[in-house]
Amino acid sequence: MLLKRTLAGAGLALASLSSLYTPSTARACGGFFCNNSQPVNQAAERIVFSTADDGSVTAIIEVQYQGEAEDFAWMLPVAGTPEVGVSSTAALDRLQAATNPSYRLTTVVEGECDTDDFDRFGFPNASAGAPDAGASAPDDDEPEVSVLDAGSVGPYDYITIAVEPGPDSAAAALEWLREQGFDVDDFGGDLLREYLDAGMNLVAFRLTKGAGAGEIRPVRLSFGQGLPAIPIRPTAVAANEDMGVLVWVLGEARAVPANYRDLELNEAAINWLSPGSNYNSVVTRAANEAGGHGFVTELAGEAAPLAERIYSASENERWLAFRDEDWAGREDEFLQRLLFSERWLSTLDGMQEAFLLLKPSEEIYPGLRDEDWQSCPSCYFRGGDEALVTLAQIEAFLSEVDTEIIPAMRDLRSLFTGGRYVTRLYTTMSPHEMTLDPVFDFNPNLEDYSNVHRATRFIECSSRYRRNQAPWRVELASGDVVRGAGNNWPLSASDDFPAAAVVRRVGSEGFGTIIADNRSTIDSAISERNDEIDAMVAIGDIDGDGEIEITGCSAGGSAPVGAFFLLTAMVFVRRRRH
Repeated sequence: MLLKRTLAGAGLALASLSSLYTPSTARACGGFFCNNSQPVNQAAERIVFSTADDGSVTAIIEVQYQGEAEDFAWMLPVAGTPEVGVSSTAALDRLQAATNPSYRLTTVVEGECDTDDFDRFGFPNASAGAPDAGASAPDDDEPEVSVLDAGSVGPYDYITIAVEPGPDSAAAALEWLREQGFDVDDFGGDLLREYLDAGMNLVAFRLTKGAGAGEIRPVRLSFGQGLPAIPIRPTAVAANEDMGVLVWVLGEARAVPANYRDLELNEAAINWLSPGSNYNSVVTRAANEAGGHGFVTELAGEAAPLAERIYSASENERWLAFRDEDWAGREDEFLQRLLFSERWLSTLDGMQEAFLLLKPSEEIYPGLRDEDWQSCPSCYFRGGDEALVTLAQIEAFLSEVDTEIIPAMRDLRSLFTGGRYVTRLYTTMSPHEMTLDPVFDFNPNLEDYSNVHRATRFIECSSRYRRNQAPWRVELASGDVVRGAGNNWPLSASDDFPAAAVVRRVGSEGFGTIIADNRSTIDSAISERNDEIDAMVAIGDIDGDGEIEITGCSAGGSAPVGAFFLLTAMVFVRRRRH
């Protein structure tokens, strides 16, 4: 069933200059603005978009920052006046781990090598963070700034403002925010003006007085109806080269990058012997081949199974049972239970701050510093009649966890229930490529896509080789066969060996239009390399480490966004000894 799309003007405006789409969009991500002496670390973006049945959009946006708490400021263009809340880094970590691409290589040993020295084969087993709510009094020549919403959530103070369009709108907004105590600079003014002139507003965050940079949590924004979109252009102010952008989009069908290209990777360019070593570089090169405007679909399917991975029903039951126990007269037992049998709670956002509610009093431990208590509470257990914590402290702690920490886990879980469909998309971008805001639409014609990729390697043993030296062939799901030897992957993405097998333009209907089809080029390159390897094997041109001497045969690359698991199953096909 086709999803309804809301036309521009029905509550959310599209600030992108793309002429392809007129539907309204809900925007997230945005640019970081901070003190120049403490640039923001924005190595990767993680965003979850959820589109409800009524077309409204919820965005969970990870906020990353390195620097002093008083220098922190984060803002982004938004449509309308979104409802503001906080989410959980721990929940995003669990979601990412559950959806990471997995490259599983099954190894079959054919024949019998010179020795069964299994350990020398070297199988890889590694895997591939309240302002004044009044309106400003503008000068006659300055655009008017109006406050639409303000408040405090989690560790943040926030404010949503509207700015009268005009040539000085961005400068007026930044100056007004500085006057309100937000540490923003002038960078990105020209880009911000485009959003403001398109009728969008700004939401700005700063840390509440007394909050530390370590308390930063993802932000949750609830919009009206529209399509999910990322205002990536202001991000270029503080982005690193080849910054990762990882997006999950929930809706009734598979999501597609509406104004970006859909990239199908050349799996022969991925080092299947150690996929984590070059997966990210293959994605980067594939995106570059699409002009820097392309996303790889890493997963598409039913969302419900992921709900349990984010926050399981058993964890929730365990928390409720722990919360509801009668701890009167059992205060030290409570602390021991919390530190040991309920240790899983310590991984959740906000727990470190909540744990200060259990810090022993001055009478019990005079001069005990917060950081010492947080780093080693078990160091302060001491026997005797006097309990380390009081019942009042326990009740305050349980209330804090129950109202400020657990709900964020339940909230992200809830987005994945109710028959939702999830698509995970990934790309990398450099600042010069951040010229077009990605918009995501839905296409019910497209099939599921698994994040699990499989291939089989056949080691061609003979008495000439030890197993770690023997030639092998890897049969990929595409039907391609890659030949090699030892622990060396013989192919890498290059100008002659594209990282993208297929580049498509995909909309909300049909199966897309192929923009570039590199499969024949890839097949020819694989065949040519296989012939070279066969020739070297035939004359025994393999070095002592079992590596074929080929220039540039192994692709390096930065570590991928997440862990990529290489599961190697050994199947021995032996000849009987006589």
